[in-house]
Amino acid sequence: MSASSTRPTYAAVLRMPYATRTFTAALVGRLSYGMVSLAVLLAVSRATGSYAAAGAVMALFGAASVFLSPLRAALVDRHGPRRALLPMAALYAGLLGTLAAATWRPGAPAAVLGAVAVAAGACTPPLGPTMRAVWGELVTDRRLLQRAYSLDGVAEELLFVSGPLLVGVLVGFAPPAAGVAVSALLVGIGTLAFVTSPVVKNVAVRASRARARTRIGRGLARPVVVAAGVGLSLGAVDLLVLAFAEQRGHGDDTVAWIFAALSAGSAVGGLLYGAVEWRAGARVRLPALTAGLGLSLAAAGLAPGFATLTGAVVCAGFFVAPALTTAYLVADESAAPGARVQAGAWVNTAVNAGISTGAAAGGLLVGHLPVGAGFALAGGAALLAAAAVGLGTRYPRARPQKQKQEAGSAEQARERR
Repeated sequence: MSASSTRPTYAAVLRMPYATRTFTAALVGRLSYGMVSLAVLLAVSRATGSYAAAGAVMALFGAASVFLSPLRAALVDRHGPRRALLPMAALYAGLLGTLAAATWRPGAPAAVLGAVAVAAGACTPPLGPTMRAVWGELVTDRRLLQRAYSLDGVAEELLFVSGPLLVGVLVGFAPPAAGVAVSALLVGIGTLAFVTSPVVKNVAVRASRARARTRIGRGLARPVVVAAGVGLSLGAVDLLVLAFAEQRGHGDDTVAWIFAALSAGSAVGGLLYGAVEWRAGARVRLPALTAGLGLSLAAAGLAPGFATLTGAVVCAGFFVAPALTTAYLVADESAAPGARVQAGAWVNTAVNAGISTGAAAGGLLVGHLPVGAGFALAGGAALLAAAAVGLGTRYPRARPQKQKQEAGSAEQARERR
C-alpha cells in the first residue's frame, strides 16, 4: 500500500490488508503469556505445598523463556514464521499441558515440575517480535508504522493486565492447573491462526546469517540499553510501591490501584504518542522519553501520600509505552531485512531481564534504604540509560534545500525496496 495514500491513524493501520485478522490472532496467542506466570505459580504451589518450590519453578521457567528468546527469534528469521513458530507452539503447548496434568492434584515432585517448566520456557514462540516484524513488512510509511507499534504495545500492556484477572476468575471454580491448560490452548490456537494469515506467509527470509549478526551487533545497542533501563526501573517500582503502602498502613487493594494506574498511564501515553506526528527522529526521542520516565519515578519518591504517589506513577506510566515503542522502532530501523524478529527479541529480552534484575534490586533497596531513596535510584536507572543513549545521538543539521530533496528521494527509494 502506498504511504502517501493512507492517512496515518490507528484505523488506517487496521484497514491494511489482513492486518486485523493477523493482529487478533497474535493477541490471542500472546494472552497466554499474560496468564501463564500466575497460573504456573498457583498450580505449582498448590501441587507441592511450597511457595519456595513455586518460586524456583517460575524462576527457571522465566529464565529459559527470556534468555533463549533471541535464539528462537533467529530461527524465525532463518526459516520463516510458518516453519519455525508452529513447532515451537506445538512443543510449548504440549509441555504446558503436561505441566497442567502434573499439577492438577497435589503430590507432584518439584524437580519434575521444574524440568517440564524449563523445557516449556525454552520453546516459547516469539509471537510479539514476529508480529512487530510483520508490521514492518506490512506498513511502508514510517508514520503509520509508529502507530502500528504503539497499538501493539498498548494491546500487549492490556493483555498483561487482563491475563491475571482471567486466572483469578478461573481459580474461582477450577484448580489453578486449569489456568495453565487454558494458556496452552490459547497459544496453540493463536499461533495457528497467525501463521496461516496470508500476510505472514509473505514475510520473507532475506538476510544471510553473517549479515544479520553484523547488523544486530552494530545497531541494537541504544534500544537495548533503553529497554534494560526501563525494565530495571519498573522491576524495582513494584516492591517500592508495596513498601510505601505498608509504611502508611494501606492494604493490598490500595497497591492494586497504584499498579492499575501505572498500566493505565502507559496505555494512554502509548495511544497519544502514536497519534502524534513527531518532527524529531526516533533516535532523538528515545533518550528524551526514557529521561521523562526516570524523572517521574524520582519525583514519586517525594510523594507525601497515596494520592500524590498515584499521580506520579500515572505520569511515569505515560512514558513507558512510548519509550518501548520507540526502542522497537529504532531496533527495526537498525536490523537487516531478514533479522527483524531477532532485533525485536533482543529488546524484549532486555526489558524482561531488566524487570527481573530490578525486582531483585528492589528487594535489597526496601530492606536497607528509605522508600524515597529507592524511587530515586529506580528513576536513576532510567536516567542513566537515557544519558548513555543521548550522549551518542547525532542530532540532524539543517541542509540546503537541494540536499533535502535528494535525501527525500533516497528515502522514498529505500521504502520502495
